[in-house]
Amino acid sequence: MEFDPLKSAHPGQGLAHPESYWAATAGTVPSGDGAVAGDIEAEIAIVGGGYTGLSCAYHLARNYGARPVVLEANRAGWGCSGRNGSFVRPGIGRRKYHQWVEDWGVDAARALFAEALAGVGTVRGLIRDGNIECDVQSDGWLKIAHRQSRVADLERDRQVLNDLFGFKAELLDPEAIAAGHFRGKEAWGALRAGGSFGMHPLKLANGIARMAQEAGAVLHEGSPVTDMTRDGGMHVLTTPGGRVRARIVVLAVNGYGPELHRATRGRVLPVLSNIVVTRPMTAAEKQDANFVTSDVMFDTRTLLNYFRLLPDDRILLGNRGPLRDAPATQARHRDELLAAIHRKFPALRAITADYFWGGWVAVSLDSMPHVTTAEDDPSLFYGMGYCGTGVSAAIQMGRRLAERIGGGAALLPVLDTVLPRMPLAAFRRLGQAAMFRWFRWRDERG
Repeated sequence: MEFDPLKSAHPGQGLAHPESYWAATAGTVPSGDGAVAGDIEAEIAIVGGGYTGLSCAYHLARNYGARPVVLEANRAGWGCSGRNGSFVRPGIGRRKYHQWVEDWGVDAARALFAEALAGVGTVRGLIRDGNIECDVQSDGWLKIAHRQSRVADLERDRQVLNDLFGFKAELLDPEAIAAGHFRGKEAWGALRAGGSFGMHPLKLANGIARMAQEAGAVLHEGSPVTDMTRDGGMHVLTTPGGRVRARIVVLAVNGYGPELHRATRGRVLPVLSNIVVTRPMTAAEKQDANFVTSDVMFDTRTLLNYFRLLPDDRILLGNRGPLRDAPATQARHRDELLAAIHRKFPALRAITADYFWGGWVAVSLDSMPHVTTAEDDPSLFYGMGYCGTGVSAAIQMGRRLAERIGGGAALLPVLDTVLPRMPLAAFRRLGQAAMFRWFRWRDERG
């Protein structure tokens, strides 16, 4: 059934993960605490069992002795937390590093990059502390100029990383890319840095869910929140199985329920992001393409392609999907993603796809996430608008929300602002269609 997150929160589709490479290779899925049955009283309720919600629950339980109740419409990690491109890297939002400096100044940009690095460290720490087996690979990322005109922009970010942030980055020429990473087209140069890695995102989500439960959090799966009201000083969350009354609520739904509450309604645009995974490369194909890197990679398109080599020699590639999650448009996009692999890597022109799936990411008006409280209700918190770069950012923001709720810690000022309202929010899909056409035209000509 087609789902439109602009019309409602996710109604719930059971506890089976959608078909994907990640779901097929995740192994044993941990069990939650069952669906909500009857009325429940809780100090803290978290709506959404993805990276933000699970991280918030874990850190609240472990560090502050809280017993948060997580309400997940389906299964933990069911949304983009278990379907994403698997990149853990120091990025927050979709603005370029030099734009951080231009928009907020050097000091704020440095603080934001420090937070991005801390997010990568938080993910590493969870993997270590929880003994999460999630197929961690390599320690680097490449941003690749798909046209020669985009190389200058990479150089600007290299200078910011090296000179202002003190973070080592280098600019690779096409020969260095071909010799040390892959041979292909659409690679006129690349910005490379460390501090990043690929992993199995659903195994990571399952591991954090397990850690949260072991620390004392309660995880109610199959419990979509269909309504939110107030009763005096309490929030009342309605689910099919009963109501949850809580003093504090955290909205951690990102692209899967932003219209649920007025604090986030009309403030993000849920956008489909789709991924294709190929069959394993043959030895000859791998040699011809010289696909030897395990760095996570993405190009300089506005509607960027992100891609990487998986441990079993498959290629993963994704980008922004169609406007609607309809079978016909999704089938066309599957073919487009496979064609992008053939175009980028001519040696792989015969490779086929074994997996294809998608999920809803949340894009904000200013291309940045916002982690804050509702304008008129300091007991309602939210973290969303990751703009497709939400693995380490969402996990880190979940941790920061826990620190704010449990210990009163301040949030990063750049991110601790309310989500700006989308202009003409009722017509967001029309605006998206126009912008996507413009971006595609510009990406291939500019």
